Amino acid sequence: MKQHTQLASDLIGRAMEHGYLLLDETELPAEFFNLSTGLAGEVMQKFVNYQLPLAIVVRAPSDHGDRFAELVHEHQRHPMIRFFADAESANVWLDSSR
Repeated sequence: MKQHTQLASDLIGRAMEHGYLLLDETELPAEFFNLSTGLAGEVMQKFVNYQLPLAIVVRAPSDHGDRFAELVHEHQRHPMIRFFADAESANVWLDSSR
């Protein structure tokens, strides 16, 4: 749990430098994609609380399981957190959210 809090804080710190954060799935630990760990929820809640846009590139969400794929689908229109298949699409959204 302490590691989760540390990761969430580190990501918020990175986001505060630019006012947003773009992550690739390769930058996240496997625990992020296993929703039962609570890591994804903790990270995403911090970004919502700080009102910082977060874009995460996940090429094939279903590779991380059905529950994670559902989470990605549920965030298609979220105002602060979105998942994208490529960095170009993520950057377009981030540009429009600033």
